[in-house]
Amino acid sequence: MFNRNAVFFSLICLIPVLFTGCAKKAYAKENALGFQDVKKAEEAAAAKSKAGDLQSEKIAAVFSKINPRAKEYCRNILENKEEFLSDLSVILAEEKTFRTDDKSLYFLIDKKHPVSSTYVPKDLIELKQNNYFNLNKKGMEIRPEAYEALKKMGLAAQKDGITLLVSSVYRSYAYQDKLFNYWVSVDGMEEAERESARPGTSQHQLATAADFGSISDDFDKTEMGQWVYKNAADYGWSLSFPKGYEDVTGYRWECWHFRYIGVNACRFQKKWFGDIQQFMLEFLNQWK
Repeated sequence: MFNRNAVFFSLICLIPVLFTGCAKKAYAKENALGFQDVKKAEEAAAAKSKAGDLQSEKIAAVFSKINPRAKEYCRNILENKEEFLSDLSVILAEEKTFRTDDKSLYFLIDKKHPVSSTYVPKDLIELKQNNYFNLNKKGMEIRPEAYEALKKMGLAAQKDGITLLVSSVYRSYAYQDKLFNYWVSVDGMEEAERESARPGTSQHQLATAADFGSISDDFDKTEMGQWVYKNAADYGWSLSFPKGYEDVTGYRWECWHFRYIGVNACRFQKKWFGDIQQFMLEFLNQWK
């Protein structure tokens, strides 16, 4: 005879077994998903570590190709790599906003990296007597970006009772050729190489460099010179040929010669490259 109570009892007994089996399957599934998450996290961490190692290798490789004296800054950069790369990304992103039909404001020009005899910057602006600064002579020209920064700096200087004197800006290849040959005739080739650029290698041909004051070694001792040294970087102007770095820049100290590279680049070179323009420009040139 069919015993309904016995069947019911059997089913009741099976419930824990079925539940346990389902629970084990659910746990196994969750555990597998958790393992996948851990594995993905580990893979991501490994990829990040590898990418970080590659970036470190690239930084070290760049420093091996630029002036040896710059290597003293390599260790600090590697120890603060993420911060450095973040700052570097800002500089490179800003460069993308520069006009593309002319040389970058970060363009490396020196004795080893010349421009052609036919290169002339775009949209040169002639400097005329104005309310921002005084001029040493007529007919001087400058790139638009540098001109705007020069005006801002001139106005700021006036607020502090200083009137800037601009003595030289753009120089053509032909002009620089005559100037270099003049110094050769006066001082001889060896000395001329220290104080005058050969044609095609002068920052002045980029129309983003400016000589201030009387272009003399005592400029840094004048009120104007002291003001420029203290404030120029706030307006994007960087001293090109500092004292004690002739073996780096190729030129003796020129306390009057500044190049417009932009405010962020000035901060970047001061923070990571000892405020030496040549080191930063060489690094950027090699990095890209």
